[in-house]
Order: sequence, then structure tokens, then C-alpha cells
Amino acid sequence: MKNLKIKHSIFICLSSGLFLTACNDDTDNKNSATPPQTATFLYLQTKQPYLPQQKLSTYEAQPAGYQAVFTELVARHGSRGLSSIKYDLALYNMWLKAKQENALTPLGEKLGADLEAMMKANILLGYGVEGIRQYGYGNESSIGIKEHRGIADRLLQRLPELFIQAKQQGKSIQIVSSGVDRAVDSAKFFTHELLKQQPNLKDSITPASYQSLSSGSVPSIADGGISRFNLYFHSLNAQDDLSNIKTDVEKQVYDASLKYQDFEENDLSLKQKLRELSVDHNAQKIAATVLTPIFKAAFIQKIGQSGYTFSNTGTFTVTSPQGEQITEKGKGKNTIASAVDAAAYLYELYSITGGMQDELGATDFNKYMPIDAAKFYAQYNDASDFYSKGPSFEAGKAITTDIAQSLKQDLFKQVDDVINKRQKNIAVLRFAHAEIIIPLATSLELKGMMQSVPFSQTFNYNNSTWRGEDISPMAANIQWDIYQNSQGQTLLKMLYNEKETSFKKDCDYARYKVNSYYYDYSKLKQCYNIQ
Repeated sequence: MKNLKIKHSIFICLSSGLFLTACNDDTDNKNSATPPQTATFLYLQTKQPYLPQQKLSTYEAQPAGYQAVFTELVARHGSRGLSSIKYDLALYNMWLKAKQENALTPLGEKLGADLEAMMKANILLGYGVEGIRQYGYGNESSIGIKEHRGIADRLLQRLPELFIQAKQQGKSIQIVSSGVDRAVDSAKFFTHELLKQQPNLKDSITPASYQSLSSGSVPSIADGGISRFNLYFHSLNAQDDLSNIKTDVEKQVYDASLKYQDFEENDLSLKQKLRELSVDHNAQKIAATVLTPIFKAAFIQKIGQSGYTFSNTGTFTVTSPQGEQITEKGKGKNTIASAVDAAAYLYELYSITGGMQDELGATDFNKYMPIDAAKFYAQYNDASDFYSKGPSFEAGKAITTDIAQSLKQDLFKQVDDVINKRQKNIAVLRFAHAEIIIPLATSLELKGMMQSVPFSQTFNYNNSTWRGEDISPMAANIQWDIYQNSQGQTLLKMLYNEKETSFKKDCDYARYKVNSYYYDYSKLKQCYNIQ
């Protein structure tokens, strides 16, 4: 299944067609920044739009005598559009050929307008939106912006006294991102919401480059607002990073990143697993269920033959709200060479629509994606992510978790600084990507689904509970809240996608009380063998 790329769903209640209505209605939060609790599309995998997974009112009460003294966050950027003009333009070129040959069904006739709407929405994504540095493909959608504003609101609601301390004690709120546009923008929208709710925090936000949504206010490595070694560790390179290595830890991260990238590109065992996934004998059958309602049979049979391969070549032009003509050019690198490719590309468009509902309006790709096909592609993509980013097979897991060691160490170091009274911040808020969340969660062995699958088996939904929708939906986040009593004893509670979450089973002895989500920090640190 060359070029196959796909996604899955989340917590759901009432079914309706190809999507389910989200059941996690957070009635505790009335703020308008919360993303609307609307339809949750099925099988979007890591493109699943974000919903908080627990109501604030149901959290375990903090132990008597303890108060919050620090919090830290690692978050993925919010829901976004397509990363570039590829699947949509390739499909559009195929559709034009089918249209020319009168090879479209009545449903297929509708596809052209929907593809045009998809390309227009992505070309103009973020146009005129304060806080989006450069509109176009890859940007956060309106829902993505609301996701991070909502997380910020609930953070203030959860720990109100902590943020009052920032002003009283002269402490800072440290903001840091990977430096990639959508991560920087997420950090800014999050910070802007903090300041909207509590304007007196303005002088506490550091660096100052995150205090403004202005595109002229740009964080950097120099001002401490960007950390590629902790928040972009999956893709370090000599040109951008080698000269910035200042410590032995950064050199270790750099070396681990190169080893990881070599694993992704060249590891024979990984290639074997991905090859096993790609030769699924159901692929042709699934592709037929997707394409037959759209294209006539004779056209489907021609796909891949001479004159019937289609790539993202050419251009597409749209008119902006200001009347400008804006043209996007395809690179010709994404090719439909089979019916399987075509169906998988349609899944890519279906899977992005959940987070682009505001921009796409009535444009609906559900009608092109039968539920069994969506599940098939989601399982494939989950399997690919499982092997290349997550628990993998045992030898692979050692590599995918090693790149996250520095970030994991930094999480603990921030708490150590609180205990040792060296902590200048009341919060450290980090913004990154799925490629960071997945290895970190795997390294911490969270959610009871971080077991490798024996190499003799191949990942599927029957032999593993690992799901991208749970591990790293859009705006996925891991938060650690730190509490101390007057004797200086320190407790830590973790939220994963705003749900109280246990650490790995081996650390149960570190719980403050049986079944409590509060952990004795010193015991927890010992459990993870952190020096």
C-alpha cells in the first residue's frame, strides 16, 4: 500500500452516520474559548480533534495541608490543515481526467467541488487571523486555536492560587516551543488566553516574544523561547543544530536523533514490519468500496496504467477575501499509481476534516469514506506510528524512547529545582508535535498501552490497545502539577489530555495513598531511575 497514510477516533456516545457525537461535555467550563462539543469523526487517528477527557469537578481533591507550587506542560500543536498541497491536488487531477471521460457517478460529480473547497480552505488557512504568521497549508485551524485557548482556561481554573503567586513572588511563566510555526502559534494562542483571563500576568510571561500575537514578535533559541533539543528531537540536523550544541546532554540528544532518523530510514527490521503491513490482501477490496461509488468501474481498472497515474502537479488558484489571486503549486512528488493509493488519499482528506469544520463549512468528505475503510486506514496508520514512533518491537522501542530521555529528564529537573528552591518559574509550558508526545509517553510507559508487540507478530487492533487517538490527538498534552506541604514534602499528579492518569504500574508503591493519583515525588523519581 504505497503512500498509504491514515488516522482513528476518541471518546464517543451517540452514533449518526459516519461520525459520533462527543459525550465529554465539559459543563464546568463555560468559556467561549473551549472548542465546540460537536461531532467526533470516526477513525481519525492522530488527526483526532482535541477534547478534554475529564471534567474539572471530578478530579481527586488535593490532600489536606498541600498547596500547588508548580505546574508544567508538554503539548502538541492544535488541529491543523493539510501539511501541503499533495493528496488534494493529485486527486483533483484524477477527478478532472474522470470528468473528461464521463467516468463519474452522481456522487463522483460532487467530488470536484469538494476538492476545490478543500484546496481553497488550506491555501487561505489563517488568512487575516491575528497570531498566524503566514497563512496557508500547515497552519492551525480555527478549532486548533480554540483547543489551546480552552486548555489555558482550564489550567487557570484548576490552579487559580498558583498563578496568583506568579505576581506575588516575582516568578515567571516560561513558554518554549519547537520553533515550528504551528507550535509557536499554539504557544502564542495559549499565552494570549492566559493574559486575556489574567492581564496582570503579562510581566510574568518569559520570553517577552510570546506575550504578543504579532507576527513581528518571534521567539528564538537566543531568548530561550525555542528548544529544538527537547521539542524537536526527532529531526535534528547538522545545518540547524550542530553549532548550537552547548552541553553533553545536547550532544547526546543530537546523537540519539541521528540514530533515530537512521532507524526510520534504514532499519531492516522496521522495513520488514512496514512491508508486512503494506501487503494486506484486503487493501484492494477496501479501495473498491471507497472508489466504486465515485468512479465508473472501467476508470477504476485503468488507474495505474499508462496515462492514468496522477500526481500533485500543476497549480490551483483562489481568490482571497481581499480580492487577491493566490496560487499554490504542487511538487509532483505524491503519485496515485493504483486504486489503493487513490482510496488512501481520499482518507487523508476525510481525516483532516474533523479539525477544519469551521473553514470547510458544508463541505463533507464523510460521504466518500465508508466506515470499514476508515477503520482499515486508521489501523494501518496506527501500526506505522506504533513501529516508527512508539512501543515498536523491543529493539525499536529502545531507539524511539532514547530520543525522549532529555525531555523526560527535564520534566523531573524542573521539579527538583522546586524542591531545591532554585525554581524561578511557577509554570513551564512547552509546545511541540506528535513526534514528541508519542516517544515521551512511551518512555514514561503511560496509559497501559506501551507494550511492544513481539517481532513474530504484527500490530493490529486485536493484539494491541495502542491507538493514536488516545496517545496523540491534536493538542495532546501531558501536565504535571506539583504540590508541597509546610514540611516540604512534594507530591506530583499527572494529567494526560486533562484526565487524571497513573504512572506505570511499577510505580504504584509511590502513590500518596492507595489508588490516589497523587504520587510521592521522591519515590516516583526513584521508580523511573532518574539521577
